[in-house]
Amino acid sequence: MQRIASAAARHDANAEFPSTNLAALHSAGMLDLTVPCRFGGQGRGLAAAARLLGMVGGACASTGLILAMQLSRHAALAREGRWPKAVHARVARDAVQHGALLNALRAEPDLGSPTRGGLPASTLRAQPDGTWSLSGRKTYVTGAPGLTWMEVWVRTAEERPRLGYALVRADMPGVRIVESWDQLGMRATGSHDVVFEDVVLPAEHAVDLRAAEDWAAADPAQAVWNAIGLGALYNGIGHTARNWIVHFLHDRRPTSLGAPLASLPRMQEKVGEIQSLLLVNDRLIASVAADTDASGPPSVADSLLLKTILTENAVRAVELAAALAGNHAYARANPLERHLRDVLCARIHVPTADAAHVAAGREALAA
Repeated sequence: MQRIASAAARHDANAEFPSTNLAALHSAGMLDLTVPCRFGGQGRGLAAAARLLGMVGGACASTGLILAMQLSRHAALAREGRWPKAVHARVARDAVQHGALLNALRAEPDLGSPTRGGLPASTLRAQPDGTWSLSGRKTYVTGAPGLTWMEVWVRTAEERPRLGYALVRADMPGVRIVESWDQLGMRATGSHDVVFEDVVLPAEHAVDLRAAEDWAAADPAQAVWNAIGLGALYNGIGHTARNWIVHFLHDRRPTSLGAPLASLPRMQEKVGEIQSLLLVNDRLIASVAADTDASGPPSVADSLLLKTILTENAVRAVELAAALAGNHAYARANPLERHLRDVLCARIHVPTADAAHVAAGREALAA
């Protein structure tokens, strides 16, 4: 992890895709953690994924987010079993043998996130020879420059459109990355737009098409993988920020004080507050992940709340560390500045806090 952490500042400053970090993760067997054993992967569950995401997220948040998408998607493929078997085998073995990255492309310029409802503009058209033609544009594609496989959320050009996923290899003719990602945080994720212009796909690459109503109910397993995966990633940032501020408070000796800042009760109190937030997160992540692996996921509403609780605790922990550091927290020379920018991105991931609270409130009132 030290090797990944040492490159994080450079990747962030240059908005540089962390290819070397991902290659290191592949060499260590971490990109196939959730790939089924029958394909040569490790077949691990949510608890193992959460532990790994916490470590990688604390070392380099951008690398951690790309990894989170990889682990979640391969776990979902193994769990759902909806893809054609030969296609699943090819993508899974590609991850094991070559470190091939996979992500689901869902958001669009006009649609936003499909979790809010609406049909995607990205369209899959059946061709006379049995192939498909895909056209559309996706936004905020985490890991876009490094993806080998893209799971694209589409509608069919049928009288009654079906919804689902089309599988696209990133190097196919008609696939183009538009370098649009220039954000405050998670700068090295390369979350650019991807454009598809009449991309020809074999019949079996329409991997999961269903009637629109079949997608209405949220998947509890996917909800908890999203909540715990993101929670672990951002909690890792919180732990790294905590470690930085602890060292800073020991090293900083104002001449007026004649002692380290760590000796002040006010500083001790605030570090204790950071500890309490991270402790809650650590326990929640570990217990929910273990329960999920052992007996299944919690309700969707609970998972939405978990994502909000875990990420807000992580944000608050880093904000407290920044408040203790003062101006030092906003200097680019100090990693705390990057941790603060990165952790704020936790609030952007679906579900947003308002959606989580509405869902939980409706469930409670209905009960």
